[in-house]
Amino acid sequence: MPAHTTTASVVLDRVSYAWPDGSLALSEISGAFGVGRTGLIGRNGSGKSTLLRLIAGELVPTVGQVNTTAPVAYLPQRLTLDVRRTVAELLGVAAPLAALRAIESGDVDPRHFDAVGDDWDIEARSHAALADAGLRPEMLDRRIGELSGGEAVLTAIAGIRLLDAGITLLDEPTNNLDRDARTRLADMVRGWRGALVVVSHDLALLELMEDTAELYGNELSVFGGPYSQWRERLESEQDAARQAERTAAQVVRREKRDRIEAETKISKRRAMGHKAQIEKRVPGIIAGARKRSAQVSAGKMRTEMRDRENTARAAHDAAERRVRDDDAIRIDLPDPDVPSGRRIATIGDGARMWTIQGPERVALVGANGVGKTTLLEALIFGANGGGLTSHRHTDRIGYLPQRVDGLDETASVLENVREAASTVPDRELRNRLARFLIRGSAVDRQVSTLSGGERFRVALARLLLADPPPQLLVLDEPTNNLDIDTVDRFVEALAAYRGAVLVVSHDDAFLARLGIDLRIELGSDATLTER
Repeated sequence: MPAHTTTASVVLDRVSYAWPDGSLALSEISGAFGVGRTGLIGRNGSGKSTLLRLIAGELVPTVGQVNTTAPVAYLPQRLTLDVRRTVAELLGVAAPLAALRAIESGDVDPRHFDAVGDDWDIEARSHAALADAGLRPEMLDRRIGELSGGEAVLTAIAGIRLLDAGITLLDEPTNNLDRDARTRLADMVRGWRGALVVVSHDLALLELMEDTAELYGNELSVFGGPYSQWRERLESEQDAARQAERTAAQVVRREKRDRIEAETKISKRRAMGHKAQIEKRVPGIIAGARKRSAQVSAGKMRTEMRDRENTARAAHDAAERRVRDDDAIRIDLPDPDVPSGRRIATIGDGARMWTIQGPERVALVGANGVGKTTLLEALIFGANGGGLTSHRHTDRIGYLPQRVDGLDETASVLENVREAASTVPDRELRNRLARFLIRGSAVDRQVSTLSGGERFRVALARLLLADPPPQLLVLDEPTNNLDIDTVDRFVEALAAYRGAVLVVSHDDAFLARLGIDLRIELGSDATLTER
């Protein structure tokens, strides 16, 4: 039973939303989120981010109503794509801060006083909020593009805390956060006031939730407890559902067998009666009466047996519907045929160099903001490495950036993928996208309408359609926005990939599953250390 339904802060009344092309993102969603911490889960593409945007007021329902009892603060999933915004804008203090600084410089225009209002301590409070998030006060005037992804997320969360809204929505807040930042976020979450709804695939964060809500098959269900308890209940329900489905299937087989046996008996009786009539062993009038009686009896038996079989089939269908049969993404990485001794790339800090060769798995780790992404971009694009050195020994490099910002937002999914595979027929491209669970009309949707997980799948499809296939995959926080099942499939695909992998990730469980051959840590002093 939901822990907070009696004090609901968000009420959804048969909410539907359709994209401009007419495809439905959500259909007749009803439910409520109460005061307290709720983890919102669901598979990629189920509509979680769309639902948050509807609650936040960024989108308007096509049908139905969203009712909220307090102001709403919202952390979007694709926050880090807006690289031109300043930290002050991200905190929501840009206008009063600019007015305050103008007044301090001697400008007494009344508009500045109106903008400041009662927030004369806004700069001090902004510095304190940044400090609580582990960030430096001087970052206030920097742009998001100058921050690491983790720093941008922490800054936005600090801004939301400044707003002190009654309802807060966080979409994948642990994306790009290092271990220390995740600890800070966890501390913030534990003491959060009001209603907090968190979309996440981070199991540690989901365990801090008081309720777990799942969006599945256009139904929103709320369970009173954290993710692990919800998962335990789901598995128990699915075990029971699978057993019920097996039992129902056995009943269908038995009823079908009984019907066949009954038909066999009816056929034998009819044959015996016909034989007796031919042999004149029974008078015609009696034989006719017996035949009519047998026909009536057979008809009743057939009706009864058909009804029993239909009832059994209906029960089986109902039991089968209770068993989840979720589609899973199928990732087939191409074989780049990299010999074990083939040099692929080198990275170093001036004092020492490391060579990536053959099908090695190398992890680049380090705290937020130390320059991991900068080093990757230096390796791939020849950009300034911030004092670090890097050389690539192949042009066949596939890059999945942290912000997944290499896609054309105004173009369709198919157009984006076609750009990377111009010689592949559209039908084949559609078939391959279907393996990434992007099917039908979704192929023609604009990239700007996609969820983070869907964007990732499109970017990955572009990457894997390269011909010849990449000899080195460079992955910057690849598990961001992915549901738990998709991470499992991705790990399986990378395990079978015969090229080299250089991965940046704060997800220790993911790295452990990859079977890392070499772990290199980038320190704040721009030095590399083998761990």
